[in-house]
Amino acid sequence: MQSYKAYAKVNIFLKITGTRGNYHEIISRFMRVEGLYDTLSFVSKQEVSNDFEIVGSFTCTTQQNTIYKAYKALCEKLEDATPLKNHMRNYAIKVEKKIPAFAGLGGGSSDAATFLHMCNDLLSLDLSVDELAEVGLHVGADVPFFVYGYKSANVSGIGEIVEPFEEELLAIETYTPKVEISTPKVYSIYRKDFFHPIDEVTTQKLKNTSSAEVLAHYSAQEANDLFAPALQGYPELKQYYKEGYFFSGSGSSFFKVKGK
Repeated sequence: MQSYKAYAKVNIFLKITGTRGNYHEIISRFMRVEGLYDTLSFVSKQEVSNDFEIVGSFTCTTQQNTIYKAYKALCEKLEDATPLKNHMRNYAIKVEKKIPAFAGLGGGSSDAATFLHMCNDLLSLDLSVDELAEVGLHVGADVPFFVYGYKSANVSGIGEIVEPFEEELLAIETYTPKVEISTPKVYSIYRKDFFHPIDEVTTQKLKNTSSAEVLAHYSAQEANDLFAPALQGYPELKQYYKEGYFFSGSGSSFFKVKGK
């Protein structure tokens, strides 16, 4: 059966624009990392069963896995989920992991989005990309970006607004310290100690600025509002920071353009 690539992303910039209940509204430039991806495929189970089976190296339970959450959300979306459920009785989803977990690179979100596309393609579910993105948002705020498959996009709201940004894909290299970071914890520290949303003028300027320009003129802390709270919550990050690198999402991954 055909295999699918689930690409990583980095946040070229990530700025807070406000709050929505317990959520933070953002403006961020997501860019695909072309050379870093998980590979997903369906493989036949040894025995037919009702258990949703994921083959791969994961530290979380099946119920905690974003792919399982995508499956459950897709079942709820479909008027008749029987073909999907029957498919998953016969097949497991195999994931060859290359994207580090808890790293700010979107691996779990990308896996979930890719699984949705696989089901839509192979089972001819005839859902539009917008409908798949709506399903994906129930799984996580970053999933819609991966569903749309853009190489670069401005992502806003709580992640549900994804607008393609036309630019050349940068050759991004990443490195991920062995520091598992809790995104809710970082946002909590941000709201308590660093809360300073940017205004609409700054938001619009960033949305129209190329990724290369942002990386040329911003420091790591200026580009990402979550870097300072992440350093406060996880002081060990300081020993991994290298001059010229930027911080992706809530971390713990750093990135730069190759050769810069």
